[in-house]
Amino acid sequence: MAIDFKTFLQCAPYVIENRNPLLLRGRHGVGKSEVVYQIAKMLGLPVVERRASQMTEGDLLGMPSPEMVEINGEQAASMRPFSWFIQACTEACVLFMDEVDRATTEVRQGIFELTDSRKLAGWTLHPDTIVIAAVNGGEHGDQYQVNEMDPAELDRYTVFDIEPSVEDWLTWGKANVDGLIWDFINQNRSHLEHNDDYEPNKVYPSRRSWDRLNKCLVKGNLLEEASPVLFTLASSYVGFEAAVSFNDFVKNYDRQVTVEDVLDKGKLDKTSTFDINEHSALIEKMEATDTFVAALNEGQVQNLADYFVSLPSECCMKLWTVLGKGALENTTALHQATSRDGKAVSGHLVEMLTGNATV
Repeated sequence: MAIDFKTFLQCAPYVIENRNPLLLRGRHGVGKSEVVYQIAKMLGLPVVERRASQMTEGDLLGMPSPEMVEINGEQAASMRPFSWFIQACTEACVLFMDEVDRATTEVRQGIFELTDSRKLAGWTLHPDTIVIAAVNGGEHGDQYQVNEMDPAELDRYTVFDIEPSVEDWLTWGKANVDGLIWDFINQNRSHLEHNDDYEPNKVYPSRRSWDRLNKCLVKGNLLEEASPVLFTLASSYVGFEAAVSFNDFVKNYDRQVTVEDVLDKGKLDKTSTFDINEHSALIEKMEATDTFVAALNEGQVQNLADYFVSLPSECCMKLWTVLGKGALENTTALHQATSRDGKAVSGHLVEMLTGNATV
């Protein structure tokens, strides 16, 4: 059963508490590595990352030590691990083994012991070291050049199949991408990533490619207006179809309705032709920007009341739910408010709840 990142982050702490290894399976670019680093940050631990696909058996076992050891009166050679493994054995960390299903059989057999016994070649992991692995296999494995993981190998892990939601990305994107790109994905969700089979050699959007495009455009100050350079860069990062829509969105961005337009300026004429999806996108932006965390002033409450009674019932309830996550006084103030055309918000809510509202 596939789960989103919100659910994974609710479950992972219980596995981590028992020091059991975790395996994340999912498509490329969905944020598996990113969430590993988020977990490490929450735990206050460094990440020791290794690409299993680039390792040999010797990378796991180490090299013969120049110093001999004495065993029952006889001199014997011993293995000296590389720095990454010594770190994982001598201090608490998140040991992140990426691309395990692209590794050689010998490397994966070595990882067997790590994930089963927490030791390898006579060295034992630190008691508080967490092992997390990531692969592209699982449900989408036939789309990738990966090896199958047999039942014995999978049994070493607690396996999570990841299918992140758009809301996962929007939550992450609040603090990590420019507001223009956030708005575009919020209003054009099908362009966040490709969810069907892949044609060979075609560029498709992914969560990772949007993150990279964002960094490129922000650093180059290229989000001010649509341009051939912006379009070409977008095509290179996220593919032609997404780039066409994104370029058009940037071109018309100054016509976008902002939260300030509604709350501070009361410009409801801009929302008069909105459909349900456009209203929902604006409400989601209110939530993403923590609009209702602080108390609204009297004018903002009045403007919000005017907007509230103009909404379709589905969007009314969405806005009411978002409002309820913020300061309590905002919910109370809106409930007591009356729109400029004389409609009480409380009465409007009763109409909806009794099924008499007009959609």
